[in-house]
Amino acid sequence: MGLLNLNGITKSFGAIHALNGVDLSIDPGEAVGLMGDNGAGKSTLMKIIAGNFKPTSGEIRIEDKSVEFHKPIDARHAGIEIVYQDLALCDNLTAAANVFLGREAKKRIGPFSWLDHGAMYKRAGELFSELKSETRPRDLVRQMSGGQRQAVAIARTRLSDPKLVLMDEPTAAISVRQVAEVLALIKRLKDTGHAVILVSHRMPDVFDVCDRVAVLRRGTKVADKHIKETSPEEVTGLITGAIEAA
Repeated sequence: MGLLNLNGITKSFGAIHALNGVDLSIDPGEAVGLMGDNGAGKSTLMKIIAGNFKPTSGEIRIEDKSVEFHKPIDARHAGIEIVYQDLALCDNLTAAANVFLGREAKKRIGPFSWLDHGAMYKRAGELFSELKSETRPRDLVRQMSGGQRQAVAIARTRLSDPKLVLMDEPTAAISVRQVAEVLALIKRLKDTGHAVILVSHRMPDVFDVCDRVAVLRRGTKVADKHIKETSPEEVTGLITGAIEAA
């Protein structure tokens, strides 16, 4: 029994078939790389798992229970968090304020309430420490490197202790040193029992941190293989269509 099982997921936008009967599974503590060319259906599949889109047909099962997501909050309640490519951070706020954005800790006395900054700084610091990140809770996001920004976005997903973290191109626009930081963060998520689906165009990243790689081409899954049983050359061939399926 896997953590997440997608069975026969299809998605159509009018006459356009974005996904054609996609099956995908993932277990706790496992990382699956999702690869494919632009327009292959990766983003559509991620948005279905995250509750942004409803599938046209097919079934989503979480821990062997059939679920339906009508909006992103439904997926969050089921233990799924997503880190979008643009990270959706507020540059003018601190790291801690971004981690708790929309979920702020508050103190209450009778009818009065106010933000509990001390509690938020403490918990954010614990999350950064768990992720082995040098990011500090009081630092402003606008002064941070790409790797530190990723740490803030990942810490925000950890706040609800999700079962599955979806990551959309986390290393697309950062330096080589920062890429190493982000890959270390993904390994920390795996080590703490979280499942990760990593959408990436970067072959070395997928082969470094993922246990399996699934390839989509024109909305169809053409491969789902253990990393040790494939190669960057085979995956490239599957993405481009030089290899039909594996």
